[in-house]
Amino acid sequence: MTPERTTRLNNVLAKRQPALTVVLENVSDPHNISAVMRTCDAVGIQDIYVLNTNIELHEKWGTKSSSSAAKWLTINQFTNAVECFAALRKNFNKIYTTHLGTGAVGLYELDLTTSIALVFGNEHSGCSNEIIALADGNFIIPQVGIIKSLNISVACAVSVYEAYRQKILAGHYDKPQLKGAALNALKEGWGFLEE
Repeated sequence: MTPERTTRLNNVLAKRQPALTVVLENVSDPHNISAVMRTCDAVGIQDIYVLNTNIELHEKWGTKSSSSAAKWLTINQFTNAVECFAALRKNFNKIYTTHLGTGAVGLYELDLTTSIALVFGNEHSGCSNEIIALADGNFIIPQVGIIKSLNISVACAVSVYEAYRQKILAGHYDKPQLKGAALNALKEGWGFLEE
C-alpha cells in the first residue's frame, strides 16, 4: 500500500463516529440499502445494522448506488429483532425509530451527539410495532408537504447529516473517536496496520 493511500485511510478512520449508527428494518430494495451505505460512509458512520425478519437476507447490495461503500463499512445482519436490539444496547445508549406516532419528537429536537442508533423501516410499512416497542422513542423529520414521507435513503441522509452537523459543532470530528482494538481491527480489515 502506498504511503498516500495509508494516509488517506488513516484520515478517514480519524473521522469515524462509533457512537452513531443506522438500522434498516426489512428494507427490501438493495439499492436503497446501498444508497444508505454511501451516506453513512460520507458522514463517518462505520457500523450499520440490517434487520430482516420478514424478507430474505441480502446477499449483495446495489453496487451503483453504494459506490463500493459496503467495502468500507461493518455491516451487521440480523434475522431476529430481539437479538439485533441486544447487540445495539451493548454499543448505543439510545435507539429511536422513524415513526409518525403520538409522542414522536422532531429530528432537530434529538441530541445526536450522544451514543445513538436511528432505525428506518420498510419502504411501504415503516417500522414494525415490535421495533417501535423495543426502541426508546420515535422521531419524525419535519415536513410541510401533503405527502408526509420521504424515500428511505433520503430520510436517512437528512437524519445523519443533522447528526453530522451536531457532531461538528460538538467537536467530535476534531479528534479520533475510534481507538484501541476497534481501530486496529478496522485497519487490519482494510489491509493496513501502522508500523
